[in-house]
Amino acid sequence: MKKMAAAVASLTTVATEPGEDAFRKLFRFYRQSRRGTADLGAVIDFSTAHVARGPSPGVPKVVRFPLNVSSVTDRDACRAGLQPVSKWQAYGLEGYPGFIFIPNPFLPGCQWHWVKQCLKLYSQKPNVCNLDKHMTKEETQSLWEQSKECLRSKEVNKRRPRSLLERLRWVTLGYHYNWDSKKYSADHYTPFPSDLAFLSEQVAAACGFQGFQAEAGILNYYRLDSTLGIHVDRSELDHSKPLLSFSFGQSAIFLLGGLKRDEAPTAMFMHSGDIMVMSGFSRLLNHAVPRVLPHPDGECLPHCLETPLPAVLPSGSLLEPCSVEDWQVCSTYLKTARVNMTVRQVLATNQDFPLEPMEETKRDITADGLCHLDDQNSPVKRARLNSDA
Repeated sequence: MKKMAAAVASLTTVATEPGEDAFRKLFRFYRQSRRGTADLGAVIDFSTAHVARGPSPGVPKVVRFPLNVSSVTDRDACRAGLQPVSKWQAYGLEGYPGFIFIPNPFLPGCQWHWVKQCLKLYSQKPNVCNLDKHMTKEETQSLWEQSKECLRSKEVNKRRPRSLLERLRWVTLGYHYNWDSKKYSADHYTPFPSDLAFLSEQVAAACGFQGFQAEAGILNYYRLDSTLGIHVDRSELDHSKPLLSFSFGQSAIFLLGGLKRDEAPTAMFMHSGDIMVMSGFSRLLNHAVPRVLPHPDGECLPHCLETPLPAVLPSGSLLEPCSVEDWQVCSTYLKTARVNMTVRQVLATNQDFPLEPMEETKRDITADGLCHLDDQNSPVKRARLNSDA
């Protein structure tokens, strides 16, 4: 408790120093933080939230969130690789109504399917990715096939150039998010994956959002030097529906702020398998990811990813088998990376996109813009970091 109190006091001092807004100051603080130090003493860890402990001054109280257990059958949960909803733990934070955190509700081994989908299937054309800006469609046709041998050989050749998968930063699913105009468009639509739609709908229903329709997804691929800038997800036309976030791979620090950036954010860990839901008041709050944390034992997988996907899957399962060869590629990738899937409903029931001027649809749909991932090892990023120091 003393260490946490000291950490909170330190953060309070940082947040109230003159200059930049409180969110930006704490973003910088956590970007430079190190695992196993007092820097992370005030970061909430929902994976241990069930352990009784007293409230900490300056840290929002963690409260239980009541799930709608009867809204999802055990069979449907299992089809998506989830435990029965009755076995999930779900939490909220005082002062953040509509924020829901579910520590890893996946069945043992079932994260493997979703990791493989993110790397092997969802990265394929016709889905749009950041690499399209500088490469032809033919060159990015199958990032997996072009990268798998390179990743398999990583253990014996750590100085090799990064593969295309390791250069991947984002992929859009369903309605494409235009990073330039900061709008969704029906003109750039790819079929939303049925397995991910089903998973999202079960989680939304368990949280009280029956009828949620997965229409758009943004997959973010983080390296250990990646950050996600401070932003608000307000581009969807219907804000009454939640934003769902699924994390896989290395742990990260997530910052949840207020409606304005001068409100100091709350820090929390996001571990592999964790699910986060932003709805209601919390749907339009500022948030960011300042740090992806390397495994304390070096280049290793989180413990929950060491269990393999069952060789025989239940009847009706949406999950697909994962070969030893495929998991070798996924495993090597995730030892120094994190993947995050965010799923949204863009339109209200019976709502259509407003008509846009022709110039709007002609903009570069792969242009970098708001809330894209930054890499600290890029020349531009290094220069900016040096000027910030």
